[in-house]
Amino acid sequence: MLVTVTPETFPLAQAFTISRGSRTEAQVLTVTITDGDFTGRGECLPYPRYGETAESVSNQIEDLPERFDRAELQALLPPGAARAAADCALWDLEAKRSGRRVWHMAGLGAPGPLVTAYTISLDTPEAMEAEAARHAHRPILKLKLGGEDDMARLEAVRRGAPATRLVVDANEGWTADLYAALAPTLVRLGVEVVEQPLPANQDGALAELERVLPVCADESCHDRASLAGLAGKYDMVNIKLDKTGGLTEALKLRPAAEAMGFRIMVGCMVTSSLAVAPAVLIAQGAALVDLDAPLMLARDRAHPLHYDAAGVHPPEPDLWG
Repeated sequence: MLVTVTPETFPLAQAFTISRGSRTEAQVLTVTITDGDFTGRGECLPYPRYGETAESVSNQIEDLPERFDRAELQALLPPGAARAAADCALWDLEAKRSGRRVWHMAGLGAPGPLVTAYTISLDTPEAMEAEAARHAHRPILKLKLGGEDDMARLEAVRRGAPATRLVVDANEGWTADLYAALAPTLVRLGVEVVEQPLPANQDGALAELERVLPVCADESCHDRASLAGLAGKYDMVNIKLDKTGGLTEALKLRPAAEAMGFRIMVGCMVTSSLAVAPAVLIAQGAALVDLDAPLMLARDRAHPLHYDAAGVHPPEPDLWG
């Protein structure tokens, strides 16, 4: 097999800000695996929060042996962006070889469209209120918080979108005391879920706090090995393929999490439709879907995912799978 890694940049329609910083473009890596007759593609976003850079992820992929399958890949690379892109490229390659869709190969039912949250970037309360008003027609808004004036931001967004379902994501930006202080406001404003309020290495405090609304693990949840450490602290887990290391592990993580009583959220990094496409399969029937990254782009891939009033639709074969 021939494996290639290509850096690609997709400009965002507007700056995207979370508690850790801002970006104006998605700098992804596209992995292509060719067997001489067929070609499969995958995509990932190297994420500094997890110690990844474009160079380190590229090196991991380029160091793979000449031949490997999906089962062997799980041992060759750890969970993370490199394995995610290679794993999804192999699924795509196998689908093209067999002439079947990936969901058939994985034993899944035919996927349908999914209602997805739309993310409101961290900004001033005034800017977030205006953005919420522009997107008040969407079924679910996810607010990026984690800075000063979060109370004012919450109130402002609710004014801008008085009837929309709300989810909050602090991206590890709060302390236990701040979360406890904000929790009554979250409940009063109808927030349904709070995602990763505390840093992953400090989330033990969640077990001691009153559970006034569901708490979802994101940075604290990667693959099945991370589940044991989440018990008693979280009610939900956010499955992202760049954390699990691809669709293969995600297909095992979801039932394992459900067996432990966790509800499922499926999210994505700020990437193109190619990276989000496999996540549409694992998100079928999830309690919460957050697959809006392509909506943030000023320019997407050819044959992008289709979004309409029904939500995000499964990928066409020309894109993936």
